[in-house]
Amino acid sequence: MRVVSLLPAATEIVAFLGASEHLVGITHECDYPDVVASRARVTHSAIPHSKDPATIDAAVKALSGEGHALFTLDESRIRALHPDVLLTQALCDVCAVRETDVRALASRLTPSPRVVTLGGTSLDGIYEDVLAVATALDAESDAEELLAGLRDRVKHVHATLSAAKAPRPRVALIEWTAPVYIAGHWGPEQIKRAGGVDVLGTAGTHSVASPMERLKGAEPEYVLIAPCGYSLSASAAEARRLLTLPEWEWLRGRQVWALDANGLVSRPGPRVVDGIETIARILNPMLFSALDKRHAERVL
Repeated sequence: MRVVSLLPAATEIVAFLGASEHLVGITHECDYPDVVASRARVTHSAIPHSKDPATIDAAVKALSGEGHALFTLDESRIRALHPDVLLTQALCDVCAVRETDVRALASRLTPSPRVVTLGGTSLDGIYEDVLAVATALDAESDAEELLAGLRDRVKHVHATLSAAKAPRPRVALIEWTAPVYIAGHWGPEQIKRAGGVDVLGTAGTHSVASPMERLKGAEPEYVLIAPCGYSLSASAAEARRLLTLPEWEWLRGRQVWALDANGLVSRPGPRVVDGIETIARILNPMLFSALDKRHAERVL
């Protein structure tokens, strides 16, 4: 079985299923686990490299407005890899290669590889995506074991919070900072399962832009900075930058945390459960084991 993953979350799912040996191609963004680093990179980004979220947002809007794809496929390299399976997504054209482009490519290959599309917008949807990948790899038993472990971890968080009758603080999970986007999809569910109340996000729906006054008026006690695609160090740097700006002055007096967005929030794969556990540790540190410093950092 020769698999090309065109989504970092899909790459992680394959790895968690213990099937990394089947991966022959991955995206330019795939960075976890380390074992995938030797695989061929088969995508490119048209978005300019920048540390300024406003610059990135402007570039995305300009490219999209002109009808250009944000990510492109290296067709010649993929063709040379002779894939049996292409893993793609139908969730967000800003985050990964478009499903339509992948299916068009598959139709030009001989033999045409199977296309498996991931599209989960909730925790259960992510679990279903894990099973879909496993089915394509004939790894259903491994998926059952993986999913049982993930569900048990989430249940443990719930049981711990329930036993302690823990308070439910108000939380804002920020997916982008210029303009401000409040996390949707599985983000609000992560907060709920971690023991918080999401003040603005709606589970299962796309992330939405939010005026600063609306965010401030929601009165979150905890503000989690997790820009899509950012590592912990990048998230922390962005959070500290925000604290220097007058429009973010209202953050003073609240708990502000930076998260490893790639590892905990942005990618719809098994590590979203790490995200639930991390947020639970932030909100109720006395009830859980110590926070992994690779996952989150308090900046205020």
